[in-house]
Amino acid sequence: MDEQQRVPLTKSAPVPAPAPAVTPEAELRASDADRDRIADILREALAEGRLQPEEHAERIDAVYRAKTLGELEPLVRDLPAAPVRGAASAPVREAAAERPRTLPQSENLMAIFGGSVRKGRWRVRPRTNALAVFGGVEIDLTEAVFEQQEIVIHVVAVFGGVEIKVPENVSLRSSGSGVFGGFDVKTYEAQDPDAPVIHVTGFAVFGGVEAKPKRGKRLKNLRA
Repeated sequence: MDEQQRVPLTKSAPVPAPAPAVTPEAELRASDADRDRIADILREALAEGRLQPEEHAERIDAVYRAKTLGELEPLVRDLPAAPVRGAASAPVREAAAERPRTLPQSENLMAIFGGSVRKGRWRVRPRTNALAVFGGVEIDLTEAVFEQQEIVIHVVAVFGGVEIKVPENVSLRSSGSGVFGGFDVKTYEAQDPDAPVIHVTGFAVFGGVEAKPKRGKRLKNLRA
């Protein structure tokens, strides 16, 4: 009787390990720099009249609540600097990086029956206009980046208030007035002649304006 032919045993091919999942760009966490760049686009759109103050306020609020790049992209999709829809996979920061570096010479902050806050690390324009009507505006310059030595903050407070906080080592000057209201600016001159100079102008009608240094806050490099 013939011996049965033996079938050689073969090892099965190893199962390849699954490739690591790639996080879509829209799901990447947004950084503070990403939020600031989108906020700059919105502020420029407001200055150019592309956005109404109410729309701008709503979008700015959404910018600083956004946690991912995908939440930021729709906020500027209908503006000239926004990423095109066909390139949705590109990071928002790449589209923002292609924008010109020049910024508007002025910035507008409005609080009408509400509030507006500008603080943190931001680039100060040569002129900032603040309007408070039955609302409040807070401007905090203690962590801001000064790209010019002299800036003007023009405020109008009507049944509202504007509060301005500045570093201890800058010069603070005022030429505003109050009509049935208060215009309280603690003026002083910095010891360093190269320190930024902040001029607060405007008026308060049945409202209040206050500007003063914040204790313990100083600019690290006055010549930056």
